[in-house]
Amino acid sequence: MRRRWTALLAALLLVAAAGLVSCSRNPADRIAYAVDGALTTYNTNTVAGAASGGPQAFARVLTGFTYHGPNGQVIADHDFGKVSVVGRAPLLLDYEINADAVYSDGKPVTCDDMVLAWAAQSGRYPGFDAASRAGYSDIAAIDCVPGQKKARVSFLPDRAPIDYNHLFGATSMMPAHVIAEVLGLGEGGVARAIADNDGPVIERIAQVWNNGWTLKPDLDLKKFPSSGPYKLQSVTEDGAVVLVANDKWWGEPPVAKRVTVYPRGADIQDRVNEGAYDVVDIAAGSSGPLNLPDEYQRSGEPSGGIVQMIFAPQGPASEVPVRRALAHCTPRDVIARNAEMPIANARLHPVSDDAYSAAEGAAEAGQFVAANPEAARAALGDRPPLTLRIGYQKPNARLAAIVGVIAKSCAAAGITVEDAGTTDTSPVALRDNKIDVLLASTGGATGSGSTGSDTLDAYTLHSANGDNLPRYHNGRIDEIIATLASATDPKEIVRLLGEGGQILWADMPTLPLYRQQRTLITSTKMYGVQSSPTRWGAGWNMDRWVLSR
Repeated sequence: MRRRWTALLAALLLVAAAGLVSCSRNPADRIAYAVDGALTTYNTNTVAGAASGGPQAFARVLTGFTYHGPNGQVIADHDFGKVSVVGRAPLLLDYEINADAVYSDGKPVTCDDMVLAWAAQSGRYPGFDAASRAGYSDIAAIDCVPGQKKARVSFLPDRAPIDYNHLFGATSMMPAHVIAEVLGLGEGGVARAIADNDGPVIERIAQVWNNGWTLKPDLDLKKFPSSGPYKLQSVTEDGAVVLVANDKWWGEPPVAKRVTVYPRGADIQDRVNEGAYDVVDIAAGSSGPLNLPDEYQRSGEPSGGIVQMIFAPQGPASEVPVRRALAHCTPRDVIARNAEMPIANARLHPVSDDAYSAAEGAAEAGQFVAANPEAARAALGDRPPLTLRIGYQKPNARLAAIVGVIAKSCAAAGITVEDAGTTDTSPVALRDNKIDVLLASTGGATGSGSTGSDTLDAYTLHSANGDNLPRYHNGRIDEIIATLASATDPKEIVRLLGEGGQILWADMPTLPLYRQQRTLITSTKMYGVQSSPTRWGAGWNMDRWVLSR
């Protein structure tokens, strides 16, 4: 029932925004939009891309069969195409892309793009630096004639993920024809290589998918076509992305002809004072106590992302006793209270605040609420004095304060905590051994990081996932996560969450702190803007925003 009402709300918001356009004789042509993270890649499906500000920026640039609305609910995007369930055991889905769907370069949107998305994110083909395999790894095959607009997706027997409607959604599909042109594979060459299981060619495809869409001022726009109402026009020297109306878009034209998306910087208070931003969509407290002029309004809501300490897969923080020691001396109660949010204990059911979340090892989590230096020293045993580097993406006033609180508390346990935050800190910093702990939201994101689905977010602790940043491996946890993805029996779900919680609190691959609160700031002349608890943020309906002159 809740999903029905939230979907209706989203539809009403779109209708209301359309009405505002007709009422406003001269809506502004340009909108300035500030987001959490850096804008480093057009491909938001890589480990770094999923954690960046890209999903907020490109939700209406790279469209799909669905998008995430204001409550995180999945909404069908009928402009892009339609999905039909044709079988349940095994699950069979028929996808049909809109006959009019073309990229901004005039090339048709085809099922080749779906095949590429599946190959990159299923884990079947090595070389792809995909953030998550959730859902895509359950697909047995995609029946696609290269260059056509229809595809049948067959799932593995007994693998019918509950949240299959999240697949092939906004920002999930990259233009396969661009890779084909870069590699000289010819029309339909990407889909054919994958169907033929041509290992050497697929490896080359993976390299372009991973690295071929880096955002920089001197980029080649031919490699960045759009399938949405906006297209990429340029990238500025300071890392902002300029989006303009896509003249090849086959649906309702966007209201504003130009949206410039800015990565959040240290000068956000000055920019708001100057009236330079029309929409600001960031984690609460990340820019300090912002004072708003009368021309702005503020709202806030919890996101689906969990701010957490993510431990490195190598170095001292790779050892369970060290992780548990740091967890013991971290005052989670103080940190959550300062963030004005409850302590987060959920591990495998992180998105929803419901009865299921309480099942996740509450007794075990209770050991790690208030700082306990004695327990931390006991966990360390006779190890020599320890220094740990905690990194996060600067500037971020709230995360900087958290590192300070942890450093002061853990000093009593003989642990020296260094603030290793930088402006370019990302999940890659853990891989490169630049830090011992990453302080971030789900999947290492600066923003929410959440997919909007409990079962899909749980995959951040699955050993096969790219955004399993601690490289945590526990066979039983993998089984539990995979089972939860298809489970419907409430008693079985509670049992699995309880078992998984006990294991994860013992192994401590991450330490959850609190649910990230979102702050949405808009000009009082802005209409149609509403936050989303997912990684796509307020950008989910960017093309319907109205800025009154």
